[in-house]
Amino acid sequence: MQAEVLMIGLMFVTLMSFIFSGIPIAFSLAGCSFLTTILCLASNSLFGTDFYPDFKILGLLVNRIYGMMSNNILVALPMFIFMGAMLDKSGIAQKLMESFQKIFRSVRGGLALAVTLIGLLLAASTGIIGASVVLLALMSLPTMLKNHYSKELATGTVCAAGCLGILIPPSIMLIIIADQLNISVGDLFNGAVIPGLILTSLYCIYIYFAAQKPSDEAKEPFDWQDVKELFFAIIPPLLLMTLVLGTIFFGIATPTEASGLGALGALLLTVKTKNLNKEVLEETVVETGKTTAFILAILIGAAAFSLTLKELNGDKIIRASLDNLAFSDHSTVLVILALVFLLGFILDWIEISLVLLPIVGPLVAKLAIVNQDGVDKPVLVWFAILVAVTLQTSFLTPPVGFALFYLKGVAPPEIKLSHIYRGVVPFIVIQLVVLGMLFFFPEIILWLPSLSSD
Repeated sequence: MQAEVLMIGLMFVTLMSFIFSGIPIAFSLAGCSFLTTILCLASNSLFGTDFYPDFKILGLLVNRIYGMMSNNILVALPMFIFMGAMLDKSGIAQKLMESFQKIFRSVRGGLALAVTLIGLLLAASTGIIGASVVLLALMSLPTMLKNHYSKELATGTVCAAGCLGILIPPSIMLIIIADQLNISVGDLFNGAVIPGLILTSLYCIYIYFAAQKPSDEAKEPFDWQDVKELFFAIIPPLLLMTLVLGTIFFGIATPTEASGLGALGALLLTVKTKNLNKEVLEETVVETGKTTAFILAILIGAAAFSLTLKELNGDKIIRASLDNLAFSDHSTVLVILALVFLLGFILDWIEISLVLLPIVGPLVAKLAIVNQDGVDKPVLVWFAILVAVTLQTSFLTPPVGFALFYLKGVAPPEIKLSHIYRGVVPFIVIQLVVLGMLFFFPEIILWLPSLSSD
């Protein structure tokens, strides 16, 4: 057992070394699995150990890959990616920003509030974090700085609003988590709606009180024409949200079918805005293919890593270690969430989801701490949303918070990384407050899934 623990520890150290050396995560996971297998065979030969992983065992990877590629849940991935990429080129976000800015220009923190609301709409219609952060930054950051917003509040708002897509359905992360925990994507989508709205509302409350009051010169008389423009600008994304989430909630379509409807809807919206041409279509298809291939490559690498880890009894050792802590059921969940939060400082959400969730999922499934009539596997649905909210912090927490670097790449020169770091701290605190609410009141998560199953 001690030799296995040592080898597992070496395996994780090797993985971290690969990641920090800049090797792509897919190759880091697969390469770590391959190297560990070689070390096990060498140890068996030189020292007479009895490590079980060998190249015959890695042959099982073929069956695992086949199982992943034949999984209907993952069909939704390229569809939702296409939907987000196409909407990014439709010009809808620019119209929304212009309309929201006119409505909120006289409100305290109005520009930042507009960014947050647009981030919510982008999250519910695209779910692509990098695109949302960059788009919001390019459209709003110069305007907020021109209107004397603090650099910290402006950058923190853009990062936090852009990252709402990691939680708000249709979220690629929720699809991956559902696949890893073997639970319903529809239940996760429905379970994430209210937490996402609560998080957005708390963002808006913080922004309102953190921002300075607008000067008298900035105040302009109310114009109903601005309301009319906002109404017509907001209708297209709302219709798309209804098409995707409404069909899932009312049981009209599965998440996979809804993703196809969303992709078609985004294509039609781009046609309506007269932004669709051959170049845009080619760019969107290529971007969809690249992103999908990137995710599937990581899935294959994670399958190799988890297979080697399982053959070293890593899953049993980790679960036994959690059991031996003699914590209560709620404390066990808190320990896992704390581990996810800490890993978020150094790893992306996809590595954490693919490596950690398959290990701790069976342990959480046995906990009888949450029950909700009409919801299949309510404990896992509750736990999955808690993990999703915790993983959302991985996009904001230094030093590897990807949203921070998406923003820095397009921010004006006067914006330093230190401004961005300080700006996201209040939003991380808000996320942790929401996490506490969801932990102590599971009904917030499980209420909508219970209704949709009736």
